[in-house]
Amino acid sequence: MSKEIIEKLKAEISGFKSEIKAEKVGRVYEVGDGVCRVWGLSDVMASEMVEIETDAGMVSGIALNLEEDSVGVVILGDPLKVKEGHVVRGSGRVLSVRVGREMVGRVVNALGEPIDGRGPLFASEKDGAFYPVEKIAPGVITRESVNTPLHTGIKAIDAMIPIGRGQRELIIGDRQIGKSAIAIDTIINQQQDTSRTIPVCIYVAVGQRESKVAKIVAELEKRGAMKYSIVVSASASDAASLQYLAPFTGCAIGEFFMDKGEDALIIYDDLSKHANAYRQISLLLRRPPGREAFPGDIFYLHSRLLERAAKLSKEYGGGSLTALPIIETQLGDVSAYIPTNVISITDGQIYLEPDLFYQGVRPAVNVGLSVSRVGSAAQTKAMKKVAGRLRLDLAQFRELQAFVQFATDLDESTKKRIVRGQVLTELLKQNDYEPIPFERQVVTLYAGINGYLDGIAVSDIKDFEKKFGDYMEKMHKDVLDAVKKSGELALAMEEKLKVAIDEVKRLYFLNR
Repeated sequence: MSKEIIEKLKAEISGFKSEIKAEKVGRVYEVGDGVCRVWGLSDVMASEMVEIETDAGMVSGIALNLEEDSVGVVILGDPLKVKEGHVVRGSGRVLSVRVGREMVGRVVNALGEPIDGRGPLFASEKDGAFYPVEKIAPGVITRESVNTPLHTGIKAIDAMIPIGRGQRELIIGDRQIGKSAIAIDTIINQQQDTSRTIPVCIYVAVGQRESKVAKIVAELEKRGAMKYSIVVSASASDAASLQYLAPFTGCAIGEFFMDKGEDALIIYDDLSKHANAYRQISLLLRRPPGREAFPGDIFYLHSRLLERAAKLSKEYGGGSLTALPIIETQLGDVSAYIPTNVISITDGQIYLEPDLFYQGVRPAVNVGLSVSRVGSAAQTKAMKKVAGRLRLDLAQFRELQAFVQFATDLDESTKKRIVRGQVLTELLKQNDYEPIPFERQVVTLYAGINGYLDGIAVSDIKDFEKKFGDYMEKMHKDVLDAVKKSGELALAMEEKLKVAIDEVKRLYFLNR
């Protein structure tokens, strides 16, 4: 009997599995304004995802401040659920979001979760790939120089401030003067440039009104651009932590496509609000304030975001990520802290001037302060040939315009320059959400720069431009197709173009 009892005890002991599991946890000892301080998480990593056990379920957070005796955590969920004494566990995983092709055509929040009411993004837990929101930018060895144009559909930009795939071009100016419109035009125009693959376009809205984001989504759907676009929204009503996270989430989505050898375009609208959100978080975490109360690492924040835009070499897949960050200035002050930071990180800037905007010059691009450091490397031969003198002609016109206000008698050459400048200024005006295909831009600018439109009244330039474009589409489509296919304006095509311009001018004046 005793033997049986002993055998049973041995069997029980051998089959015993301890349910006790040792793990390192922390506890919240201070909470408020969307951040909390945690005691006890000694082995947590910077930017690690943590889970806070609340009475109403789990709430996510990011460990941002690693101090000697505590950890500063930014709460990503509802901060009102978190109370003093709640248990906090580390996940062992640096903050990452699930990305995939299923995101195309959808609107997501800063955590990559759908908010468009069209159901879940991924069919199962196995779909998609996790990408870290913070990642080291591609190195010099893996990159190649920017050499492929990314046409915006805006004449003033494609002609004078060209953008290439893999470039970082800043759009900067005061509020409400058309910064977002340039970015949306660029997205809409991608479907017109059929000579190249359509990039996946990611629009990141930081601190915008929800009504504005909804309007942009509706515009993209109306123009057929949503089928290759993704919208990441962290609206003004969202927590500062989500506004800080949104650009990095958008960047991770873009890198997913770049790593697959595809092209992607990302728009950060705007990084001024992103900087403000980061300042708010940093001050709540008691990081020391610096210039304009921004933390000392604000430059590093934007540089590690924008440096991830790149054109990869063929050996590394050949993909690209083009970044168009937007910065809002106060009363045109480009020498403020955040504008100068982002100007020094990017490869050029498109500066929109309020005075030009209120004069009716739209887009209100200031030719003197706008620059593309990639330059003509990101232009086709046709556009280089046509637009080579445009910047100089406009700059001279602006100088003469200011000078002749006080003059009475002008010599003939000065009068000609002023007339040419007025014609070109009128020709470069363009309505929002009406991008123009690259080949039509080439033929239109050719006519303007070479003086064929000088005899037409400035008030009739827009009407003539439309009629000329329509005439080329109907009667000389071979010229447009040749420019579109080859990217060049060959001598034979140039002669045909001259004949077409004369024909249109004759018909135009005949019908008046």
